[in-house]
Amino acid sequence: AAPEFAAKGAVACDWATALAEHGDLVEKYFGRAASFRENRLLAENVAQMKQGLFVYVPKGVKLAEPLTVTYQQDAGKKQDFALHVLLLADQDAEFSYFEKVVSRGGEKATANLVVEICALAGSRIKYAGIDRLGQNITAYLKRVAWVGRDAKVDWAMGMLSDGQILGDYDSNLYGQGAKAEMNVIAITIGDQVQGLNTVVNNYGKKSDGHILQHGVILQKSCLVFNGIGHVMKGAKGANAQQENRVLMLSRSARGDANPILLIDDNDVFAGHAASVGRVDEQQLYYLMSRGLSKPLAERLVIRGFLGPVLTKIPEASRQPLFEMVERKLIDGQEME
Repeated sequence: AAPEFAAKGAVACDWATALAEHGDLVEKYFGRAASFRENRLLAENVAQMKQGLFVYVPKGVKLAEPLTVTYQQDAGKKQDFALHVLLLADQDAEFSYFEKVVSRGGEKATANLVVEICALAGSRIKYAGIDRLGQNITAYLKRVAWVGRDAKVDWAMGMLSDGQILGDYDSNLYGQGAKAEMNVIAITIGDQVQGLNTVVNNYGKKSDGHILQHGVILQKSCLVFNGIGHVMKGAKGANAQQENRVLMLSRSARGDANPILLIDDNDVFAGHAASVGRVDEQQLYYLMSRGLSKPLAERLVIRGFLGPVLTKIPEASRQPLFEMVERKLIDGQEME
């Protein structure tokens, strides 16, 4: 953590310390964002979790430097991995959090990661996450936010794992004027299957939720984007917008982009866009006619396609994400 983190009274600790020293906060907010009765995988995360992180930023505290964390699964052994993270911003607090989730080793294993965010009234949280789990890992990734009155959570997520991945990403806008921007990129290679459900639930009046997802598919892999905007009864003046786009680089691949809008009240704003398409052959021809190899030309086209999402990534975490995107694209091209 940055030096200012502890100096301003913020807390970042493991669960044992959190229970011993901040038990009142844990009791009040643990499980507020993620309902552990929602599905069995969430319940198993709580039952199996032995490690994780608790972060608390006090009322009115604004932190300039991001908190950066790396979680590593030891896949050199046949053992499963369960991790739980709780990020709590008190009223009018502001902070940024950047996490990487990686694995080392080639044994088959499962990973179960849950991140809860509680953004109280007037707070601001910028969350950036990059997942790079190996091809022998089967993972469930749940990231969910509870957003209060006039609070805002900005999500930036790079789904760059090589295994079989199910991701559930939710923003629940409970407070009036609550906001969330959910920006996701995903790349699948080999015979990988990756499914992402990205959801914004507008409960509060004049709440504002945006989903932006761009995915790239190589070889025989499969990628499914489900974008769901749900405006609840009573959420007058709410706004639910989404864009889901998939780029396919192989005729053997499969991609789905499913925009879903559920509107339970009047006087609201909602919209969606979705597309699944192939690389523009004219763009490739133009780049290759300038002396670029086909793999390099493809990577440049892909970078352009991912650009609208990548530019929304916080600057502090942008370069590591660029590097991981490039590495996964190269890995995918080498499989051909």
